[in-house]
Amino acid sequence: MRQLIIILLFLYVATTAIAQNTLLDSARGKESFAVAELGGAAGFSINNRSYNFGPSVAIEISPIENWLELELGISPAFGANSNQLAADFLIKKPWTLSPKAEFMFGAGPVWTHSNDQGVITNDVGGELALDFMFWPNKKHKFGWYAEPEYDQSFRKGHEQSFGISGGLLVAIP
Repeated sequence: MRQLIIILLFLYVATTAIAQNTLLDSARGKESFAVAELGGAAGFSINNRSYNFGPSVAIEISPIENWLELELGISPAFGANSNQLAADFLIKKPWTLSPKAEFMFGAGPVWTHSNDQGVITNDVGGELALDFMFWPNKKHKFGWYAEPEYDQSFRKGHEQSFGISGGLLVAIP
């Protein structure tokens, strides 16, 4: 548990420092400070063939425009006999497909707290994600996203899962 607190504290300090730089760029008239992703998520565990569903919230900042995006997300998920809380930190490379569409490839660590039929586990693993963002206008104030992902746990058994999240994008000025 102590390692998780240290990791989360490190991620908070790192993203705060980067966010301050991004905020300065935003004040100079560049793109928005951050983008919030609000939606839902569904997942499928390959190992035990179970499904889960739940809400998903993430915040994304661009410390290096058109080169680097950082995303911190959290999603509680609920299944038939289990529930879990997952938090991820993804480092993404963005590509602009058109003035209204973006694509990003991301990878990073994921922490999962699970309660599966009374058995509580905390796992650390890795995640790969493809992020498709669609903006109805060129100002990028509101939009929607779809983000398929693959997770693998680092603990014994190497739990694997596929998931998808999607929903509303809101630019934070």
